[in-house]
Amino acid sequence: MSEPLIITLGCRLNAYESEVMRKHAHDAGVEDCVIVNTCAVTGEAVRQAAQTIRKLRREHPAALIVVTGCAAQIEPERFSEMSEVDHVVGNGEKIEAETFRALSIDGLERVVVNDIMSVKETARHMIGGFGTRARAYVQIQNGCDHRCTFCIIPFGRGPSRSVPAGEVVSQVRQLVATGYGEVVLTGVDITSYGGDLPGGMSLGRLVKQILKLVPELGRLRLSSIDQVEADSELIDAVASEPRLMPHLHLSLQAGDDIVLKRMKRRHLRADAISFCTEMRRRRPDIVFGADLIAGFPTETEDMFRNTLDLVDECGLTYLHVFPFSPRSGTPAARMPQVPRPQIKERAARLRAKGDTALSTYLEVLRDSEAEILMEQDGVGRTMQFAEVLVGPGAPVGSLQRARICDHDGRRLKGRVVA
Repeated sequence: MSEPLIITLGCRLNAYESEVMRKHAHDAGVEDCVIVNTCAVTGEAVRQAAQTIRKLRREHPAALIVVTGCAAQIEPERFSEMSEVDHVVGNGEKIEAETFRALSIDGLERVVVNDIMSVKETARHMIGGFGTRARAYVQIQNGCDHRCTFCIIPFGRGPSRSVPAGEVVSQVRQLVATGYGEVVLTGVDITSYGGDLPGGMSLGRLVKQILKLVPELGRLRLSSIDQVEADSELIDAVASEPRLMPHLHLSLQAGDDIVLKRMKRRHLRADAISFCTEMRRRRPDIVFGADLIAGFPTETEDMFRNTLDLVDECGLTYLHVFPFSPRSGTPAARMPQVPRPQIKERAARLRAKGDTALSTYLEVLRDSEAEILMEQDGVGRTMQFAEVLVGPGAPVGSLQRARICDHDGRRLKGRVVA
């Protein structure tokens, strides 16, 4: 091994930050190193991280092993006590170039984890597209000020903090100049964007600034949003800006009001349905994805059915289903738990519901045409994020017109047309 091996566990933001670390490690000349970027969203995620580290040590007995990410930030002692681990690095330190310069000269302390709650700014980093030339990601925000009862992430990421709009616009402009046709805005809670900035900045205003000041940008996409925080400017942008993709991934979590209150969410079932109905009225081609938790503590069968029914009532297409797993240190871990077999059964039913919803949506697209962004040779995505198999030939990163001929329940099948 020469170049560092980076193992990413967890969310898209972790994947983004892994690319930042890859660049810093390369620039510093770090070699023979394995970096594990952990997730802490559930107790199971932390257990799997430890298991992964032990496996990596067996596979790379002579390499330095550096553990970072949310699990390392929240439980540094757990990982520092593992004999397989050489360094434990916090979420704030992992994206600093100085960390990797110290690592390259054997000058890094064994545990470098500072108080994430004291971090007031988000570092400006720009990366490309996870090894492709299709899309690039710009981190506009980090951290979270909310305290959902199932979530430990605010203690791993710190308070919400935004990258100034001018910096974001500059990054987008540079990425477009290097050939990217699509840019994705990412963060932990991007709909809170701007709350810590002067001048009444918001996610909607940022989106409009990007589209106005970077007219050559072909596509702008949002990662996950909390629909209850969507400002009027964002709603207007989705409705009126054709270059803002008609695909929103929503942080819904549940479809039952009692469960939502016990989760300490800031919306009710009717709010979610109203948002989706209004957005579909204003932009009829919009498609929704959503995060949903199955088997939250105290959830009865009737409560779960409300979540199942929400898929139809909101018209959801892409489901990201989480079987509830208690996370030590969260209020939900102390609530009466649903039996594990029941959680798994409900998650399976919810995933099956999602499979049906996706297949139904893809069927509607049969015999239509769509603009697709080529992600890899022979594979592209529509504006609504549906994957399309079109056969080889079209350049990666290019926008193509495709005729949709069929689907397999999960992906569209088609051909590029002139």
